[in-house]
Parts: sequence; structure tokens; C-alpha cells
Amino acid sequence: MHYDLIIIGMGLSGLMAAKSAVDKGKKTLIIGKGTGSLCLFTHSIDVLGNLPGGIKVVDGLSQWVKDHPQHPYANLGWERLEEALSSFNSLFQSQYTFKCVDRENRSIPTGAGTFRPTYLIPSTMIAGTSSQNGKGLVVGFKGFKDFYANYVADQLNCRSIIISIPGFTDQELTAAAIARLMEKEDFRETIANEIKNQLLDESWVGFPALLGIRDPLRVIKSLEEIIGGEVFEIPTLPPSIPGMRIFRHFKEWLVQRGVTFLMGHAVSKANLNGKKCEAIEVSHPPLSQYYSADRLILATGRFIGGGLKADEEKLFESIFDLPVAQPGSREVWFGDSFFNAHRIHQSGILTDASFRPVDERGGSLLENVWIAGSILAHHHCIQEKSREGIEIATGYWATRYALEQ
Repeated sequence: MHYDLIIIGMGLSGLMAAKSAVDKGKKTLIIGKGTGSLCLFTHSIDVLGNLPGGIKVVDGLSQWVKDHPQHPYANLGWERLEEALSSFNSLFQSQYTFKCVDRENRSIPTGAGTFRPTYLIPSTMIAGTSSQNGKGLVVGFKGFKDFYANYVADQLNCRSIIISIPGFTDQELTAAAIARLMEKEDFRETIANEIKNQLLDESWVGFPALLGIRDPLRVIKSLEEIIGGEVFEIPTLPPSIPGMRIFRHFKEWLVQRGVTFLMGHAVSKANLNGKKCEAIEVSHPPLSQYYSADRLILATGRFIGGGLKADEEKLFESIFDLPVAQPGSREVWFGDSFFNAHRIHQSGILTDASFRPVDERGGSLLENVWIAGSILAHHHCIQEKSREGIEIATGYWATRYALEQ
């Protein structure tokens, strides 16, 4: 039960940490209660979305680091960030790829009828960046309520239609259920022919991002052959089928290379001896199992993943009891408006330049533990539109730094 590296957390940062370890030939264990926010929110890869239009991300990030010297990106810089993104992208070269355009953010339509800037765009969505050119059709499904086809069409100045799913006319359907149906050839043919019959002179068709889980490009190609126009995906409200694709592909790749997955398990306790973690306990009542490693990566996320918790007075980290940088009293955690930049979202674990945890004075806390992902302090990844970039880059580099020790 001894490993070179144990990773706690199965979100994007944990998966990137596992990939980095495998690339170095290390025996690796990854533990997680679930997939974190990856399968909830991830459709594309945001790096730093709140930049003025036309500014290359490399230039915007340099200024961002100067203005936010405590931000996780400040420990990386553009070259390290780009190396981590390249490592991520190397997994998606055969079928489902991610593309950037001129190192700039590009706006893609969303299922809520808005546009959002993002950096790496799945190949199934890249055509959506030019969807305002030419005449198009947005398709929604009756019974699927996490995609507002009419709102999307209004923003794109085009038509929308709602079609019924054969055999499920009066039922509500989940994203995963429709994605599985889309992988069946007879179902795709029925849907495609229904859309073809309703086409006027549209040159493209936008679907909610539900076009299969395993091979969405094959689904798109078969739809295009029948419809006779370009087909692309538009992100939906949670859950995220594109996020599920990323997780599935990562897991299969890592398992093939010998990574051990403990999914559905929570780390209940860390056994510490001075500044070293000697083992962790994984509780699965009525049994408990101990695992040890030379190095550990903590990538449990903030609140969704359970990495940070709160009592009536403060926030705390739930495994190693690391100090949490946070606002003062609970009264100032949240702003008066829902859309405020709530101060609680800047909370997290402080680290040194190599992502090892430190106290407020910069003192070392644990010598063989590194921190990665959204649990890091001093960023507001949702407002910044930087979540995937932070998770990929810190998961990659925290592991690289750990393995150098």
C-alpha cells in the first residue's frame, strides 16, 4: 500500500497531477469522493476570461500577475502555464481535441442565451465562435430543461426549434440520457431527418452539448451527412457532458498506465509525524485502510469538493487541518448582492512558490505535501474565468515540484 505519490481529489487538478506522475514513471494512487466540479461546469478550458477583447492571453496574464502578485498564476508565468496546457492537450489528439485561436479568448454561445470568453475550445464547439455569420438553426429537445434554445437563437439572430424525442414525448430527460441516445445510429437518423425536414436555408445547426459521451465527432459527422449543414455543440447548464468526456478519457488513459483509482472514497484522517505525513486513512465503514506515500498532492477543491468547510466562526481545511487564508468574521464573507465578488471566494491554502503549504508568515508546514487546484488562496476563479487554467497548471506543476524533491 505504499506509493510514490498519493493524490487526494479527482477533479481536473488531481487528474493532471496523476498524468504528471505517470509521465515520470511513478507509482500513483488517486482518491476521490467524486469528480468534483469537472462534470458540473467544465465545457471548455478557461485560462483568464475577463480580459478586454483583442488582447492576447499571454499579454493579459503578464499584467494580471503584476496586479495580483499573490495569485496562483504568479508562481507560474506564461511559459509554465503554456507547458501545462500542452500536457493536457496531448491527451486529446486523436478524436476529441481542444483548440485555441491566435492565443486569444474567443466567445462561444451558451445554453442560457449568453456569450462567454474561453481559451481552449473543444473541436465540437469551435464552429460556434463564428455562429453569428450566416443563417443558422438552434435545436432544443422537449423534456430537456437545461438548454434555452429560444434565448440562444435570439442572441445569434437565427431560428430555433424544439423537437420531441421518440419514445419520451411526455418525460423529462437528463443530459446523460440524451447523450447515450445520441450514440445510437437509428436514434441519430430519426433526429437528423426531423431537423432536415424543418430546415429553410440555414447553413449550420447548433445543438446542446449532448452529442454523445465516447465519440462526439462521429455523432456530429453522421448528423451533418443527413442534415447537409455544419453541426456544432453549445454548452448547457450543469451537468456537463463535455466534462464527463474529459474525466472518462483521463481515467481510461491513467488506468491503462497503472494508476490506481479509489473512487467514491473519502480520506478520513492524515497521520502526521512532525512536518511529514506518514499515511492517510480511507474509511469505508465498517473497514478502514491506510495508504502511505513519499509525497502527497492535496487537490480537494474548495466547497463543492469538500476541501474547505465552515463552522459558525471560520473556514477550515478538512484533512491536514492546514490554516486557511480567509476574510475576517463571517459577517464579511458575503456581499449584499448575489452577483458581488464575495470575499469568501478568495479563501484557500497559502503556499510557497513550489505549492507547499505555509503559514501566514511563510513558514513551512508540511514537507511532503503539495497543494493544487481551486483550494489555493487568492483567486476568484469563477469571476476571473480562470478555473480550468488554475487547475491544470497547478496540478501539473505541483507534481513536477514534488517529484524533484
